[in-house]
Amino acid sequence: MRTLHVGLRVNELERSLAFYTAVGYEVVGTVEGTAYGTLTMLQLPGDHFVTIELVHDPASGPAGPGVGINHLVIQVESLDATRADLAAKGIAAGPVENPGPRTCWITDPDGYRIELVQWPAGHPDGITKGDFA
Repeated sequence: MRTLHVGLRVNELERSLAFYTAVGYEVVGTVEGTAYGTLTMLQLPGDHFVTIELVHDPASGPAGPGVGINHLVIQVESLDATRADLAAKGIAAGPVENPGPRTCWITDPDGYRIELVQWPAGHPDGITKGDFA
């Protein structure tokens, strides 16, 4: 088993697409006319699978955090380079935290928090049991 992707309800699809493409996501495809509205599938370069599905249905009322999702996490090669790239695109990142895996936070247009993580050299991609030993 594995987690496939997370679906995020968004208020303004174009605004959210502008944000997520600036972060680095690419649109893989769109499914229109579903019972949940328009679904836009996103993945990061080098990833083989969709990891975010933007769900847009204005008839469903306002979207945003507080209904169960706390945050997303994106692994980056260089936190400093990513922060500089995002700043050039008008996306402010919070301060760098933690001496081990370096992290910082950004917030999407609907208020969803996204943690950016740079693992220390030699750390596997992702959290493992070894991180809790």
